[in-house]
Amino acid sequence: TRRSSDLKHMGSILGLVVLVGDIYAIVVTIQSKVSTGRKVLWIFLVLLLPFQGLILWLIGGPKK
Repeated sequence: TRRSSDLKHMGSILGLVVLVGDIYAIVVTIQSKVSTGRKVLWIFLVLLLPFQGLILWLIGGPKK
């Protein structure tokens, strides 16, 4: 049906947004001046929990 097709497209778009956000979070974390241990922790969190990790990174992750 049309509704289920629209929901699949919305899920695909949301997945793409999360993927781009995760890549951005990882790049910014690698470029940050925090310790290597904190970098590894944030990258691990973003990779393990893509959506939740991105939200947590936005709230408290290292910035440029």
